[in-house]
Amino acid sequence: MDDQLRTVAQNGDIDALYRRVAEDPYILDRIDRLPIADAPLHRAARSGKPHFAMEVANLKPSLSSKLNHMGLSPLHLALLNNCSHMVRGLITINSKLIRVKGKGMITPLHYLAEIDDADVLAEFLFACPSSIEDTTVKFETAVHIAVKNRSIRALKVLLGWLNRVNKEDILNWKDEDGNTALHIAVSTNQPQVVKLLVKHVNVNVKNSNGMTAMDTFHLQATMQNLEIGKILSRARAKTASNLTSNMTLRDYLSRKLTLIDIRDKYLGIYSRNNRSDIRAMVLVVAILIVTATYQAGLNPPGGYWQDNYKPATTNNGSSSANNTNTGLGQDQRPHYAGQIIMKPFNLFYFFTLNSLAFYLSVWTILVVITGLPYSMNVFSFFHIMLR
Repeated sequence: MDDQLRTVAQNGDIDALYRRVAEDPYILDRIDRLPIADAPLHRAARSGKPHFAMEVANLKPSLSSKLNHMGLSPLHLALLNNCSHMVRGLITINSKLIRVKGKGMITPLHYLAEIDDADVLAEFLFACPSSIEDTTVKFETAVHIAVKNRSIRALKVLLGWLNRVNKEDILNWKDEDGNTALHIAVSTNQPQVVKLLVKHVNVNVKNSNGMTAMDTFHLQATMQNLEIGKILSRARAKTASNLTSNMTLRDYLSRKLTLIDIRDKYLGIYSRNNRSDIRAMVLVVAILIVTATYQAGLNPPGGYWQDNYKPATTNNGSSSANNTNTGLGQDQRPHYAGQIIMKPFNLFYFFTLNSLAFYLSVWTILVVITGLPYSMNVFSFFHIMLR
């Protein structure tokens, strides 16, 4: 970037910017071709010139995600310099700027979790929901960073978001040492954070050293707040030695297929690409069955009698068929208009099977939409364990 453009960016002079571009139409293109550059957007962010930054981002959008020699994007710098207008302006132009990874693979979302800026953090999550999945070079999520820096307000926002978008499994992701956010909260003696996390995480996940959160608590002994031990005990946390199942992914893949494994294999449940298609197909079939069984309940086979019929009684006490009010023959049983024509024996089996199909289909629809409580695909489980 030449000295003239650098001065223009520092002063935030939009008119001067367009004059410079008119003199040299390719000046921004040449900056964009550099892999690392201190672009006009970086200068505007450091100088607190949001309007100028918006103009440059509009002229050359790709400059918005470029890193400078410090490994920072314009959005990183805007956050560091508390330029909230520029922050909101940039994510309005391109919300994916929230996922730009700077030095250490730290995104703007990670930075907000570190400084406990809960308000802007919430805006970022709504603007770019997938940003919650980004990890740093140390495999730390925004939750790890919030816990490490004791950012309670940011942590509450993150927990609320993960709960609402059904991504609570991210809370069980591990950093480079195999620690989950719960391990970190226990090791840093944060009872309030432990209380928040145990409601949403697997309390018996082991880190790279084979230790659970309860093992971490016992390891620190007298240095720990006893309230943490009580919270973990109420959440049924155990030490690694007391866990009943220690199956690894290797053990799972080495064993023979069970009936459930065979079912999942042929339903394509293990395939991440087909899982949503299968759910949609099951949902459609279940809805069709619900519709058919509901209509059958309202209109059973044979329908309803349209008239009243009562056999005439003879002098000797026997009955004879009376055809005066029906044209359906003499083999009818006594009935009233509106009664089901089907015989009671057949009616019992029909309504039993029809009701069973109806309720099972309704149950299937609810499971597909909301999921089974406490259920987890085994591959998802091992994915969480190995993160």
